[in-house]
Amino acid sequence: MLFMVIENFRNQDAKAVYRRFRDQGRLTPEGLTFVDSWVSADLGRCFQLMECADVALLQQWIAAWSDLVEFEVIPVVPGKVTAASLSPQL
Repeated sequence: MLFMVIENFRNQDAKAVYRRFRDQGRLTPEGLTFVDSWVSADLGRCFQLMECADVALLQQWIAAWSDLVEFEVIPVVPGKVTAASLSPQL
């Protein structure tokens, strides 16, 4: 399953987040796959696409970063998959 993860950096402190990332890596447990990420121009938020079959892995990863980041997690489906599933109803 794919998840769009919106990370709001606590205190707008992107430097603290990237410092930990530099020193410790992404801290993803085995089975949780990083797909891609985008950072807002003001360095206040990051949007990450993550993939895993077990949501507990996502929760474990979030717990490792929750002191620096506030998370919003949205399960997502590729648009082409949605279009295909809805096409018989259109």
